This record gives sequence, structure tokens and C-alpha cells, in this order.
Amino acid sequence: MASQAPPPSSPAGVPTSGSGKYVVIAVVLVGFIGGAVAWKLSQSPPPPPVVYIDAAPPPAATVGRNPDEDIPLPPPVEDAGPEDAGKKVVATQASNNQCDAKKCSGVNSSELENGLQFRVKQAHRCYDNALAQDPTLRGKVTVAVRIGANGQVCSAGIASNEMGSPSVAQCVAGYFRGASFSAPKGGCVDVNIPINFVPRQ
Repeated sequence: MASQAPPPSSPAGVPTSGSGKYVVIAVVLVGFIGGAVAWKLSQSPPPPPVVYIDAAPPPAATVGRNPDEDIPLPPPVEDAGPEDAGKKVVATQASNNQCDAKKCSGVNSSELENGLQFRVKQAHRCYDNALAQDPTLRGKVTVAVRIGANGQVCSAGIASNEMGSPSVAQCVAGYFRGASFSAPKGGCVDVNIPINFVPRQ
């Protein structure tokens, strides 16, 4: 009986002839992937897109800014020197509105009267708001107003309050404080303005 020779054995790690095509495909795939990675890494990144904006930049925000910082400081008071060491120098502003006069001798003009009547109409808002809380509220409030020679109100206070509501009276006087009217004739003028408050029918 003739003996058959065993098939030649391949060294370890070398595939047999039937699987050789798979090895070739694997090598080609690895080479392709490696080439793609190398090509991608060699490329420079595209430049960032440029955005054009036609609008002006927003104004700078002033967060936490104190509006009092815009008020200029008063002028410095100069020292009088050593010869006047015992005297104090007081800075005063000249005033031509005669607010500090002992007695005012001016005369109301028709423009001034019209301005005061307009303020009286505005002051009725104080009464209307209080009337919503107390419908029985009524009475007369007299406001004493001093108007300077330049038409600026020097002071406004309550001369009499027959209504009995201090809050309404102070609200009414507030409509005259800080107001400015036509200048009276002949200097400052003191005016008492009686206002009757009654519910509207």
C-alpha cells in the first residue's frame, strides 16, 4: 500500500492559500483608511466666516451710576487770610426774587391769577383720590403762597385747613411748591388761595 504524503503545513501565522484574498482585502482597507486619515490631517481648517453688521455699536451701559455725580461741586470758599482770622467768610448767592423780604409789596397780574387757578384745578386730584376712601370728606383749605419777583414760588404752606385731612392739605400745597408763574408787578407777592372741596354731583 502506498502511503500518501501529508499536506505541507504552513508556518504559524501564514494563512493557507484559500484565505489569501481576505488578507489582501484587509491590507488594502487598512492602507485606504490610513491614507484618508493622513490626508485629513494635512488639510488646513477653513477660515471662519466673516459677518458684516451695518448697525452702530450699542451705547456703553452705565450700570450702578449715581445721577448725583453729574451735579457740579460748589465753588470753593476762599480763605480771608491771617488779618481776618477771627471772621468767617460765607459764600452767598445774590438773589433778586425777594423771597427773604419781610413784606412783599407786589401786585398780582392777570397772567399770574390764571396760572394760580390752573394749579387749583390740578390740586383737586388730591381731593378726588381721598374722596374714594372717604365719601363724606369736604371742606375748605387755604394755601399761603409767596411768589418771588421773578415768578418762582418761594414757599407754599397751609394757612388753614377746615377739611380736617392733613394729608389732602399737604398734597394740595405740593402742587404749588416749586412752581413758576408770570412775574408779579412791583416785586414779590403773598397770596392766600382758598379752595373749597365738595363732592361733585
